[in-house]
Amino acid sequence: MTLKDQVAIVTGAGTGIGRASAIAFAQAGAHVVCADINPKTAEDTANAIQGFQRRALPVAADVGNLEDIDRMVRRTIEEFGQVDILLANAGVTRRAYIMDLTEADWDRIHRVNAKGVFFCLQRVAKEMIPKRSGRIINIASIAGKGYAGTSNAAYAASKGAVIGLTRTAAQQLGPHNINVNAICPGVTRTALSEANLEIRAREAGVTKEAFDALRVQEIPIRRANDPEDIAAMAVFLASPGARNITGQTYNVDGGLIPE
Repeated sequence: MTLKDQVAIVTGAGTGIGRASAIAFAQAGAHVVCADINPKTAEDTANAIQGFQRRALPVAADVGNLEDIDRMVRRTIEEFGQVDILLANAGVTRRAYIMDLTEADWDRIHRVNAKGVFFCLQRVAKEMIPKRSGRIINIASIAGKGYAGTSNAAYAASKGAVIGLTRTAAQQLGPHNINVNAICPGVTRTALSEANLEIRAREAGVTKEAFDALRVQEIPIRRANDPEDIAAMAVFLASPGARNITGQTYNVDGGLIPE
């Protein structure tokens, strides 16, 4: 159990990549704080984790709200006495052409995807710095690296912000023995991406199934991600084997955006 008795906070833990990662952390031995804006899905993930004989704490939190972030971390410390890992995963988007995006779209997307990641990182680092240990993993996206199939330009910009934040945070927190990395998922089968898929299929005038087949054909390995593929990378980056890896952004995309 590579993460035995470590404590991980996962935002957006109720569904998709967040849920898969929370469960994977527990399978690797960690206790997990399952934070989500939806308290019901946070509790569902926490219940699933307890089946692995790990402790789990569901927390309702809106990562765009600094008071919620502070409460999430304080509850973690009260319950477990420490925080060793942060997976900043919570994110939002909608399918839109660049000329149709509004100020409200920009503000909503960046409030969660950029502001939320930054202030979760900052608040958790406050607990990690005194103990000179910690792993911070941000979920970015290949949208932040120029993927043409992104849901919208504001989303791509928010994920580019996460990539830049990850690099700077790694440099500034490295002297405190805190590793900061990002994962850039490609096409991943989550509720968020499936909604985008349905809209893109309608725009193309084909069925969802037909568009999905075309989308998969664009991936060199001919396979879309499952959330568990991202979770496996998150567990690795939190593990002792990644102790000297920091400031990196790893694509998990089947070769869609080769680097």
